[in-house]
Amino acid sequence: MRRDSIFYKLFRQSPTLLFELLPKVPENASRYRFDSVAVKEPRFEIDGVLLPPEDTIGPVFFIEVQFQPDQTLYERIFAEIALYFYRNAQKFSDWQVVVIYPSRSTEQTRLYPHRSFLNGPQVHRIYLDELGSIQQLPIWVALMVLTTIRDSEAPEEARLLIERTAQVDSEEETRAIIEMITTIISYKFKKLTTREVEAMLDITFEETRVYKEIKEEAERKGLQKGLQKGLQEGRQKGLQEGRQEEATNLIKRMLTKRFDGLSANTQDSISTLSLEKLEELSEAWLDFEGIGDLSEWLQQHNS
Repeated sequence: MRRDSIFYKLFRQSPTLLFELLPKVPENASRYRFDSVAVKEPRFEIDGVLLPPEDTIGPVFFIEVQFQPDQTLYERIFAEIALYFYRNAQKFSDWQVVVIYPSRSTEQTRLYPHRSFLNGPQVHRIYLDELGSIQQLPIWVALMVLTTIRDSEAPEEARLLIERTAQVDSEEETRAIIEMITTIISYKFKKLTTREVEAMLDITFEETRVYKEIKEEAERKGLQKGLQKGLQEGRQKGLQEGRQEEATNLIKRMLTKRFDGLSANTQDSISTLSLEKLEELSEAWLDFEGIGDLSEWLQQHNS
């Protein structure tokens, strides 16, 4: 299960979730917005960033979700943050980064060269298995922990979390929480049908966004074929300019829905693609597991 995409959905739904993990938060924390940012020369994209309100200068928070061992993770993180902060120093008063691990065993072993950062107040390492009982945690934090527990325990914990939504004041937030729960369970039990997951969670599955996404997944290949056919016909008929604009807009809409939004830089990169590259993207995007895959593809094909 690609948990990073789920986590970024969580932060997009509830940006202030990050501040529930930190000992000290900005006074205007409720006004922070979640986004991804790109840095050019060399070009790279940071998927998880919590930006202060545009009318203020405050700290910027970077979010890194790491569920697979990576022995050079801190080298990459600190290099990217340093370059981004250097290019945008006038916008922010400070930077902090939160690295989320399932457990300490996932963290890279070579820590000594980074001791100043790791032992200082700017780097926060969160180990989900040490946060405590999932039923005692704030509900949005509990959703993160739900991704890590054993499959045999997940259905019961998910049902208990659904019961806790009765304590949520906002109907919109309640719906968002239930959608995240069903998304997590659907990823954990990919072989189950929608009806089987519905029975497992004892909910009306059709009312959630994840049901629509799973249903649409079966239709994507048909959409892909239709898109490719339209692109080919556009070239054959010589309607290059009009077809290219139409194809660009269609792919942007599909990818925006797939990844719950696209950054302005990502949309600009898509707009620069030729009709032939757009056709290649229409074949490749179904295999993307996260926004990082899209960013890497665009970097390779825009160079």
